[in-house]
Amino acid sequence: MYQIMDEIKQGIQYVFQTRNRLTLAISGSGHSALEAALFNLLEPGDSFLVGANGIWGQRAAEIGERIGARTHQMIKDPGGHYTKQEVEEGLAQHKPVLLFLTQGESSSGVLQPLDGYGELCHRYQCLLLVDTVASLGGAPIHMDQQGIDVLYSGSQKVLNSPPGTALISFSDKAKNKIYSRKTKPYSFYLDMKWLANLWGCDDKPRMYHHTTPVISLFSLRESLALIAEEGLENSWRRHRDVTAYLHGRLQGLGLQLFVKDPTLRLPTVTTIAVPAGYDWRDIVKYLI
Repeated sequence: MYQIMDEIKQGIQYVFQTRNRLTLAISGSGHSALEAALFNLLEPGDSFLVGANGIWGQRAAEIGERIGARTHQMIKDPGGHYTKQEVEEGLAQHKPVLLFLTQGESSSGVLQPLDGYGELCHRYQCLLLVDTVASLGGAPIHMDQQGIDVLYSGSQKVLNSPPGTALISFSDKAKNKIYSRKTKPYSFYLDMKWLANLWGCDDKPRMYHHTTPVISLFSLRESLALIAEEGLENSWRRHRDVTAYLHGRLQGLGLQLFVKDPTLRLPTVTTIAVPAGYDWRDIVKYLI
């Protein structure tokens, strides 16, 4: 099983494009990785800046508030994204230890640009946490190159593995924040020091922490092997081409896409504006 886990770590490092040693899978859905990141990085009183342009930012903010962090939301209407100028204004005003952004906001279909945002955060001594649950494998991500400190995703989207495992990785800066904290994380189950040991990330003899979902880990390993076999660039290209075809045909039917700028459209989730004269509730009810 340790060999399977080591191969999963290598697979995650590949899909994240990172060399971070503190890279592992969490026993839980993508949501558990969000909680693991926030529980381990934030302490009561820490300043936490959140890009809230959809459901995932809203949830990150609520978790931050529950931890007791001083949580500041940059609120955008659905369909909006964050420019570097807006982020810099938030960093200068609130001096956060952590910024949360969602690369693939599945509730609105927005793809958040990330180039240069990590460098900007580091200029203000802030860590960058990015959610790629809906985008990993379908949209380019380069964790190390883009200066992302914490990245997480889920097993059940592009990776096409059963839901129930989450992928996460921490930079050395993020790891130092975890290992130098003054208080213990609220969650024992998601305590990264324990999980790092279980996953062989700390050079110490591995100790039992919790029962891992063994069957799910075998499935996750296979999913990572398949995307490595296809190649990340090929996966990104395939999603881009298929999405472009879908968008073209939808617009050919006279439908309008919700996200106006094609460069900001998430390749894995297509959102369509409700046509004039229709109530969206009726459409959703019919579809369900």
